[in-house]
Amino acid sequence: MERKGDLIRESIIRDMSEGVMTVGLDGVIGAVNGAAERILDRPARELTGKRFASAFFEYEENDAFNQAVLDAIYDAGASHESFVPYFTGSVTRQLHITTSFLQDNGEKVAVIAVLSDISELAELRDAVKAMERIRALNGQLELRNKLLSETFGRYLSDEIVRQLLETPDGLSLGGRKRSLTVLMSDLRGFTALSERMEPQKLIRLLNHYLGEMTEIIEARGGTIIEFIGDGILAIFGAPAESDRHAADAVTAAVEMQRRMAAVNRWNREQGYPDLEMGIGVNTGEAIVGNIGSEKRTKYGVVGSHVNLCGRIESYTVGGEVLISPATRAAISAAEGLELLGERTVFPKGAREPLCLGNVAGIAGLDCRLEAEASVCLARPVPVRFRVIRDKHNSADAYPGRFTAFSRTNAVLETAAELEPLVNLELEAEELTGLYAKVMERTGSGYRLHFTAYPENFQAFLSAQK
Repeated sequence: MERKGDLIRESIIRDMSEGVMTVGLDGVIGAVNGAAERILDRPARELTGKRFASAFFEYEENDAFNQAVLDAIYDAGASHESFVPYFTGSVTRQLHITTSFLQDNGEKVAVIAVLSDISELAELRDAVKAMERIRALNGQLELRNKLLSETFGRYLSDEIVRQLLETPDGLSLGGRKRSLTVLMSDLRGFTALSERMEPQKLIRLLNHYLGEMTEIIEARGGTIIEFIGDGILAIFGAPAESDRHAADAVTAAVEMQRRMAAVNRWNREQGYPDLEMGIGVNTGEAIVGNIGSEKRTKYGVVGSHVNLCGRIESYTVGGEVLISPATRAAISAAEGLELLGERTVFPKGAREPLCLGNVAGIAGLDCRLEAEASVCLARPVPVRFRVIRDKHNSADAYPGRFTAFSRTNAVLETAAELEPLVNLELEAEELTGLYAKVMERTGSGYRLHFTAYPENFQAFLSAQK
């Protein structure tokens, strides 16, 4: 009967689909079925009758497998379960091992280890974990990119942020020559305004103005390079290329001037003064790219055409958009560009005069200013003035008088010879800190356009009526 029981047990072990190996409590391997042979990649004849300690200790990779079986032998009173790698000599398999014990007449005589090859399941599990990890990393990446976009988007345009995030060498120093259009804008009289406004109110006024202008520039495909105090430097045609960057830049400039009415309505509601802005636009080749050092870098633009744009902007008065001949030539007739007239200037460093176009509108958008007529004064107002060149006042003060006056303009009579577009600092009676630009000669005097006003200007103006 005992031999019959052994045969039945051996038959069951042999026919099991899982690998089965028995190890006596003395450490000698007993039965090894066919499934175990395939899983362990070892024929039964090499294993049966041998001590387990010498049969599987060839490879260090099998330490966990060996320990799992030995633990079962040393602690045969309990069942064990392990997930361990097993190295066949050529491949590594992932095994699931469960151990229990065999009894003979109630006495424990051997450990039975049931082996399952779960390599495919382990690979699937690892793949699932990998996908979960990938999803987690993607989530973190999306969060990081969103944070970068939201953070740097306040300092850089969306196009520049996209380039930094998507281009491997997006942060490397260097640049490329591109044909583009440069736009520069500046508030008139902002320096004088900043000296008499409270800092918090001044910043609130400035931020509102810059926010309105930024919205327009970016909507027209422009890239803001930087805010220079109250000034804006923007380019069209880089980093995203465009074949109509000149038209886009001029359209943005016209819309910016049109938006100033709404900006000033908001200013008046807040008790802030009105603002006036001049804009210069120029087209040509410039170098764009990351400029700076390894520690501090900015996306910038450099070149003579950038400098020329700054010169063009300096010739503007509040409400004007002046464009270079190159910009004018780059805009097709279909864009509907309209000019109020032309203004010949002699920019510093230029070899010949430059004929600037004074933009009236484009593509059906009009930015003409309603000229405020100067009222002839019954009693001329004596004034003294200095000429400003390269932001420095001349040492000489010249006499003159206002013969006509309005909120934005005046007629100045003087014996001094003044060049068109030169800037003046004027004093009249109790009025100091009044600035104006010479626009043209008119009769015996010059027509001035005021660019900055002192606090008592309105009272002075009312007294002249």
